[in-house]
Amino acid sequence: MKLSVVMPVYNERNSLRVVVERVLAVPLELELLCVDDGSCDGSREILAKLQAQYPNPKLRVFLQPHNMGKGAALHRGIREASGEFVLIQDADLEYDPGDYPILLDPLIQGKADVVYGSRFLGGRPHRVLYFWHSVGNKLLTLLSNCLTNINLTDMETCYKAFRREVIQSIPLEETRFGFEPEITVKIAKRRLRVYEVGIGYWGRTYEEGKKVGWKDGVR
Repeated sequence: MKLSVVMPVYNERNSLRVVVERVLAVPLELELLCVDDGSCDGSREILAKLQAQYPNPKLRVFLQPHNMGKGAALHRGIREASGEFVLIQDADLEYDPGDYPILLDPLIQGKADVVYGSRFLGGRPHRVLYFWHSVGNKLLTLLSNCLTNINLTDMETCYKAFRREVIQSIPLEETRFGFEPEITVKIAKRRLRVYEVGIGYWGRTYEEGKKVGWKDGVR
């Protein structure tokens, strides 16, 4: 079993090295595909050093010609993935790569086509942060559930894992932060088998570098 981890990168120099090392330390056969989306803070230089330290096929780096959006970076990484399963990883420290086995288990057992890692299912540690951000996420999930008739608890989660042939067969159009609702709607239309598992979450404050608010999901 080989896993492809797709990680969009945009101005994440403070966390990038740590996240890459954590992903590559997971005891699974995997490739990490980092797609830099026009960073201007030194992230590209950090990726170059990491690629020299972890050569192909362990770490693969792709450079977008300019800032094209998170969705566009995900499209690139997904196209390049070669593993049996594909998992989305943000380039910050909010999600724990140690949760990969939990996410992959329904896929490996052949029970699921897609697995969402929910920050709102119990059993895993969470950093307590913004109340209204949580309300916004739950509202967006409720609206998504009404549209798709899928009973999710966390549509906006970063952690989504797919069988590769499934995610590569879905035409994706959203180039910025609309990837989450787009992929959820298209999964629902195809009546794919969707599972949710509880994951840990260590959310950043905006002072610590958090870029996305719940309003981005509305856009």
